[in-house]
Amino acid sequence: MKRSAIRVLVPVVALALVAAGCGDDDDDSPDSSRGQLSEVQAGDSVLDTVIANDVVRCGVRDDLPGFSVVDDAGEHIGFDADFCRAIAAGVLGDETKVEFVDVATEARFTALQAGEFDVLVRNTTWTASRDGTEGAQFLHTTFYDGQGMMVAADSGFESIDDMDGAIVCVSGGTTNEGNLQTEFARRGLSVEVSSFPDVDLIQEAFINGACDGWSSDVSQLTGLRSNYPDGPEALVIFEDVFSKEPLGPAVADGDTLWAQAVDWVILSTIAAEEFGISSENVEEMLTSDNPGIVTFLGGENEDGTVVDPGLGLPVDFAYQVVSLVGNYGEIYEEHIAPLGLDRGLNALWIDGGLQYAPPYR
Repeated sequence: MKRSAIRVLVPVVALALVAAGCGDDDDDSPDSSRGQLSEVQAGDSVLDTVIANDVVRCGVRDDLPGFSVVDDAGEHIGFDADFCRAIAAGVLGDETKVEFVDVATEARFTALQAGEFDVLVRNTTWTASRDGTEGAQFLHTTFYDGQGMMVAADSGFESIDDMDGAIVCVSGGTTNEGNLQTEFARRGLSVEVSSFPDVDLIQEAFINGACDGWSSDVSQLTGLRSNYPDGPEALVIFEDVFSKEPLGPAVADGDTLWAQAVDWVILSTIAAEEFGISSENVEEMLTSDNPGIVTFLGGENEDGTVVDPGLGLPVDFAYQVVSLVGNYGEIYEEHIAPLGLDRGLNALWIDGGLQYAPPYR
């Protein structure tokens, strides 16, 4: 994916919700004034801390191909890692201003509540009980997924219906255990569920024959299968999908300003794809004859004004996100498509999927 070298400095908070463009006449980049904060919001939000520290601390993982792994250079790469970069680009105007904080599955909500990072972007399922009891506010779903089952290619199992009495391994602290028991009970089957704190231990148990099956989100199984020591052909993922797993970022409860800032950064990647704006054409889109596109990118309207919706973000945040990281489709194609996962539910709504951004106006 193209990473634009363009940077637009993020100045101090603007005093008006709709500010006149005041950049140099020779500068084609949009105005980057920051939206007005109310007296109640100012100084009370993680957003202020992030701006003051000039870094976004992002809770992630380091072991899931396609979503977030650490490469040989020590860099976090993947779908989730790029959404961390998108948040830094939108808030701070620089996608490199991210501190990646690796967090174990079972500790992720406790760590979020403790303020060990600013935002959790770690293939985490949004559920009612997590929304209500974990002190977390879930934001727009970045990946619509479902739970599946993976077995050894020579196991003799052809579907879940063949697995009565099987031992199935899952990650502890996830929704997988309950989903698995519910699905086996629905089919009139018994199952022994074995939980492990991390995927390395599950893989070791699986290789040693302690697990008849391995159950997790289909995207996770696909990523892990791609890196399996004996090669992906040694494993089979059944077509059965038996849960809804909306995966997305979460922030600590009670901080509306930070939540809406992160949410609109995520939504801007989807809106950009809807508009046909990519990292390759974002510069020329600044002078589009579609006023909606110009407004979205933080450019000047015909009367010289720049629309600020009051999100606490620079008015050009979408421009920064797309130019420095890319639109939703680019992020997906770079990290998820190579695993062999079609867009499916993660296609834009106009293509039959569920990804849909509210109007930017």
